[in-house]
Amino acid sequence: MVEGDAGPFPSDWPAAVSPPGSEDWEASAAEWLLDLLPEYRQYPTMRRHPVVLAFIARHVLEGAVQGARQGYRTARTELGELVPPHVIEATLRDCRDEGRRLAAATRAVEAVERALRSQ
Repeated sequence: MVEGDAGPFPSDWPAAVSPPGSEDWEASAAEWLLDLLPEYRQYPTMRRHPVVLAFIARHVLEGAVQGARQGYRTARTELGELVPPHVIEATLRDCRDEGRRLAAATRAVEAVERALRSQ
């Protein structure tokens, strides 16, 4: 936990989002979430209700994590005859790196969503 204006908050808290309880924290959370999911900027409900945006972002990211894991699991069998072994290895490395990034983003979204739900 990290200490903020409203007390401790998770260490997974995104740097671009002001601490919960600070004056502009919900606006900074919404902006950060919209940066993660720019296609949702076109929906007024998402822009007006950050908790809804966080809810959707969590589900979108969880789906991306699952997709990345499935790609990692099946890369050798689905691509093995199409590309050389070094390309498979590079693909697996890239999938691992992206999977870690997506998992960290998911944890950050979960932290923001919990804070928004407690408002």
